[in-house]
Amino acid sequence: MTSQFTPVTSGARLSDQVAQQLAAQIHTGRLEAGEKLPPEARLVEQFRVSRTVLREAVSRLKSLGLVDSRQGSGVYVSASPPYAPLNFDARHTESRAAVVQMAEVRRALEAEAAGLAAQRRKPADVKRLKQAVQALERAVQSSGDGVEEDLLFHRAVADAAHNPFLIGTLDYLSQFMRGAIGVTRANEARRADFAAQVRAEHAAVLLAIEAGDVAKARAAASRHMNNAIRRIESADPAFWGQEGARLAVPLVRVRERA
Repeated sequence: MTSQFTPVTSGARLSDQVAQQLAAQIHTGRLEAGEKLPPEARLVEQFRVSRTVLREAVSRLKSLGLVDSRQGSGVYVSASPPYAPLNFDARHTESRAAVVQMAEVRRALEAEAAGLAAQRRKPADVKRLKQAVQALERAVQSSGDGVEEDLLFHRAVADAAHNPFLIGTLDYLSQFMRGAIGVTRANEARRADFAAQVRAEHAAVLLAIEAGDVAKARAAASRHMNNAIRRIESADPAFWGQEGARLAVPLVRVRERA
């Protein structure tokens, strides 16, 4: 299957953006298990990045278990990826719990990330956060789902914390966060008041970090996750049956261990 990629831009680390696009193609099945990734030269041309940036992105995918290298042959999508797709419909009521549980994990990590970001942020970090918020708003205005932009905003918060272990943890979780964010944003898009709440919550996190107010930043990030849980729990039954079938990107979860 031929995959097309969008050139990456400033606002987050280029290698992260490349990795996220490639991971999204794998998650949706456009790049299938066992399929070889496009040649390096083609990917460099499509993403408009250096070979070094591309190799960093591929290395990240390898660390997540999404791709494997075959000496002398190339890079292939893993035959047994470390997650299983989960269709989100009325027959899978456990999906609602999975989204809530992911938000609970994010609440613990992102509240601390926001607090550290308020303490350690640099002018360049604040600039990237503002760019991420603007990118998310543009995506919504152009009728996009805003999933990647939402993910990049939260990654920009983590970057501003300047803790590589925290960043690495969130990088690992991003393969699961993407599916959960897709579900929460789909629910929020159904109601104008929900969408307005999300914009206000992101703005509160940004303003607290920019002001260097550690306590407010932690509180704003925690409140954002608490409200996300409340919004998903208040979704009507029709959402779980109809919206999941409409979504192009399935919610993913960790494969249950024996």
